[in-house]
Amino acid sequence: MLNKLKHVLSSQYWDQKEINSIKKVIKSGQFTMSKKVNLFEKKFAKYFNSKYAVMFNSGSSANFATFFSFMFHSKINLKANDEVIIPALAWSTTYSPFYYIKAKLVLVDVDKKTLNIDIKQVIKSISKKTKLIVAVNLLGNPSDLIELKKICNKKKITLFEDNCESLGAKLNNKYTGTFGLASSTSFFYSHHMSTIEGGMVLTNNLELCNLLKQIRAHGWTRDTTKIVNKKKEYNFVIPGMNLRPTEINAAIGIEQLKKLKKIVGLKRKNYLAYYKIFSTSKYFDIIHENGINSSFVLPFILKTKYKSYLQELRKLLRKNNIEYRIIAGGSITKHPFYKYFDIKKINKLDNSNYIHNYGFVIGNHPELMINKIKIISKLMDSIFIK
Repeated sequence: MLNKLKHVLSSQYWDQKEINSIKKVIKSGQFTMSKKVNLFEKKFAKYFNSKYAVMFNSGSSANFATFFSFMFHSKINLKANDEVIIPALAWSTTYSPFYYIKAKLVLVDVDKKTLNIDIKQVIKSISKKTKLIVAVNLLGNPSDLIELKKICNKKKITLFEDNCESLGAKLNNKYTGTFGLASSTSFFYSHHMSTIEGGMVLTNNLELCNLLKQIRAHGWTRDTTKIVNKKKEYNFVIPGMNLRPTEINAAIGIEQLKKLKKIVGLKRKNYLAYYKIFSTSKYFDIIHENGINSSFVLPFILKTKYKSYLQELRKLLRKNNIEYRIIAGGSITKHPFYKYFDIKKINKLDNSNYIHNYGFVIGNHPELMINKIKIISKLMDSIFIK
């Protein structure tokens, strides 16, 4: 019966409420960014105990807009040749904005136990030109954000959290995405909340909030707060783009936010079952949670002794309709687009490169799948036990 097992990589958690919210927007005739977006932003900021939330058409756009806004921010002034410390294991659009900014990337490895940025390499990589540290909370697992914040405060460096995969995760009872000056999240189909496409930036900084709104909508001041001069109807103050979400995305987001606690709760139950089964595995290394993991997906890394089984394992997963993919986007140095970036320094990336080659994830869904995890465990073990 195992060959009939089907386990997809991702799924959404919608019901009739999301459908009805779409119908109401259609009936209203107001599709472009308006009251629903504003309401969702307010509710999202309140949920995460932040002052401001700015919605975008994707998590990638949220990253782009935030890094661009740092160029214009009076206290950051990120510019060409400034140095950005960033983990080598992340999604492509965590890096892409820096190609346009012309900042220098300082690549650091990840901790194999948590998959998050290696603090020791961060400390060694800081120079007088370091302006920004990017902490990627990978696969639902919080980075060592408390230590990173101490480092940034001491060195007067800006801390940004790419929280796209870790919505609802906590560290010391504080949500990830609320430790740095700003954070991004994604509402793509496979993420904790799905609004078809969409993303959000959280911040407590008013100047940054206004810059984000300007970059989101052509560089003008129309949507910004009263502190900005809006006397002119068309007052373009910085180079902007069009990264706006729609009312449909926001209406869905309002409903999804009501379910976030339940979604994270279900995913955590699955994660704890997965951890109990695989934490003593002879064949796989799995991540150890730092704080409370909101478990985006379930990751596996073949132990060095068993890495030769990779192709056979992939073949078995495909045969049994178990979808899988590499961890996050893998190591940046393993992709052709790497050549376009200005890399100041590459630290030893042994973990990131090994994870790229011998790591993979399977889906974790907002439904109880403990029995399925047990079946998948026995299936994968069968490769090694012959």
